[in-house]
Amino acid sequence: MTDSPLLTPWSLGSLSLPNRMVMAPMTRFRAAEDGTPLPVVAEYYAQRAGAGLIVTEGIWPSRRGQAGWRMPGLETPEHVRGWRAVTGAVHRAGGRVFAQLMHGGRHGHPLSRLAADVPAGPSPVPVPGPVHVRDGGKADPVVPRAMTRDDIRQAVADHVTAARNAVAAGFDGVELHGANSYLIHQFLADNTNLRDDEYGPRTTEDRIRFPVEVVTAVARAVGAERTGLRLSPGNPQGGMVEADPGPVYRALVEALDGLGLAYLHLTDNDRYPALADLRPRWHGTLIANVGENGDPTTKEDGEAVLASGAADLVSYGRAFLANPDLPERFARNAPLNAIDTAHLYTHGGEGYTDYPRLAPGVPPVPPRRPRRAITEADGGGGTGAAVLIRREC
Repeated sequence: MTDSPLLTPWSLGSLSLPNRMVMAPMTRFRAAEDGTPLPVVAEYYAQRAGAGLIVTEGIWPSRRGQAGWRMPGLETPEHVRGWRAVTGAVHRAGGRVFAQLMHGGRHGHPLSRLAADVPAGPSPVPVPGPVHVRDGGKADPVVPRAMTRDDIRQAVADHVTAARNAVAAGFDGVELHGANSYLIHQFLADNTNLRDDEYGPRTTEDRIRFPVEVVTAVARAVGAERTGLRLSPGNPQGGMVEADPGPVYRALVEALDGLGLAYLHLTDNDRYPALADLRPRWHGTLIANVGENGDPTTKEDGEAVLASGAADLVSYGRAFLANPDLPERFARNAPLNAIDTAHLYTHGGEGYTDYPRLAPGVPPVPPRRPRRAITEADGGGGTGAAVLIRREC
């Protein structure tokens, strides 16, 4: 057994984490058409309850923020009941789980939205196309509506309502998705926020206004200790452009640092060393994601992050997807399963709940089907079935 720092405990507010390995959010499209998580979702997350913390796939806070078909929601009583089954299964297995609230903003298409409407973002700037729509089709992207001030206030309120629904569903907290080209990120980026009002890019204070309002409102509603935030400065996914992320993200982190949030979940990249720049400005728990748009994060990668002091916890996506017992595999220096790419975005248990676990003292069972590794960074930001898991390390 290894004495890896990844396997040492950490206190996250009132939660006692048995290790410093976080399961990163990854969209898997295992929801019913109305956005209710399917029963197999409870099994999937419960299998991975050995993570220090699980962060779920992105969940839309209201149908106004629905980014894709069969992505899950947290808007209706049916959604709450569906997620209560998930949290109950995770807690019975000894785990801890946060819900990631993911408002799509400009993402989405009338053919993939329950309301069949045009999505709205900070400005009328479409996503790169083509986009994937319901039942595996493709379509040209639509030009999103520019959000009015009323739309912005509604988006804040939707996040608050969804956060309260998450608590009612038994989640230990919520992570606000401010990364990977979704709504909060759209207000921060150069090319998606062209507004000329107080939410626009005229000043840094204006540019960060919406993110600060959302985070503050949710923290007040459910408690700062139950509220986390994910950011991916300089991430080009989804057609995002941020020529100089540093000043914007320094201001945002400094504005939020005193709220006492549960954590900041931060991705790093070669263009902008976010961990090095922002860690000194953040005095709470910091989760590092260091595999964004690159090779999967290894055990050694995670250990190096902790040893450097750049973060307190490390998130893993691809490795947790294919290895429900990942902490045990790290403890035993055991080999990892490869990912079943053929069933990433299907709706059943294949490639989802059928990955083999280690037997005591026995090497892993070989996969039943040919598998190959994903070459893109994984995570739940994909908006269509042909997009490989696009974020998290």
